[in-house]
Amino acid sequence: MAANLPLLPFSSIYGLITDARNWLYDSKLYSSFEADSCVIAVGNLTVGGTGKTPMIEYLIKRHLPKDANNHFESVTLSRGYGRRTKGFREATNQDTAETIGDEPLQLYRKFARWVRVFVGERRADAIQQILAQYPETKRILLDDAFQHRAVQPQLNVLLTDYNRLFYTDHPFPAGRLRERRHGARRADVVIVTKCPDTLSKDEQETIRRAILRYTRPKTPVLFSRLQYGQPTSFATHKATDKLSSVVLVSGLANATPLETYVRQVFSMEKHHRFGDHHAYTRAELDRLTQSLSAVDGLLTTEKDWVKIDALLTDEERLRLPLYYLPVEMAFLSGYEAEFDGILKNILLKNP
Repeated sequence: MAANLPLLPFSSIYGLITDARNWLYDSKLYSSFEADSCVIAVGNLTVGGTGKTPMIEYLIKRHLPKDANNHFESVTLSRGYGRRTKGFREATNQDTAETIGDEPLQLYRKFARWVRVFVGERRADAIQQILAQYPETKRILLDDAFQHRAVQPQLNVLLTDYNRLFYTDHPFPAGRLRERRHGARRADVVIVTKCPDTLSKDEQETIRRAILRYTRPKTPVLFSRLQYGQPTSFATHKATDKLSSVVLVSGLANATPLETYVRQVFSMEKHHRFGDHHAYTRAELDRLTQSLSAVDGLLTTEKDWVKIDALLTDEERLRLPLYYLPVEMAFLSGYEAEFDGILKNILLKNP
């Protein structure tokens, strides 16, 4: 990935600052909190989306108990990026994207039957509050926590986007890295996300070797892709296969994979791109819906759905052709069993 060459000296300074911070933690001069519960951290080295929320959802759906008698043994915890509140907060039915952030709200709407959802900037303090309030908590999923050294997880999952592999990038401001590449040594497993279905074994091996230059020896390197579902109605939450022409609306760090998929499957009349975690206004919603008579529907992402839906009246929700596109993380052939084995081993050690 090309760097902004005039800014490389500033990247070196930024890298030294993050190196110094990491050294303080590695040397135990700064302390890290280690909970009795099993903490699984999901994060990245890069600014912007690498598929962290689909990874958290994968963990919830595949590896957390679903039985009504023990569904409160698991929680998710994130900073709550984009919210207008501060401090520690547990998600409730009254919350919105403004109070807890769009991605935590998405998780709450989908999985409140199985997990509690929390936000808090100071993750170590938040974990202690969770355990004080709910001592039965056995598993804590930390979202976007790879650089949050104040907590020591039992499993550190590092994600890197196939389209923006961390080893081709540079620290901020010349590039998009939050720290130097060798920060990957803290990873217990690296997952390359958003891969094409046709990624060859030779290219996988090339990427694996490049990643292992920066990780601990024998760190597992796995490969995954995005798997889109059928458009789902805002009003009924039922999927449909009747859409052919759409207007796409997204507020993502990198909307290119989404746009590529939508162009392949639908006739996409227009793509309204907004910044990551965009807070939609009523005026924007009115502009977005004015042209819908010429297409079958407006199509958006799940995290944009929770914000757009909050602006609608009940009558509009029923009348307007509004749909969100579910997305899941899926491993390429052979890697799902390997990751499941890693998770099973961690959960057995931390029952």
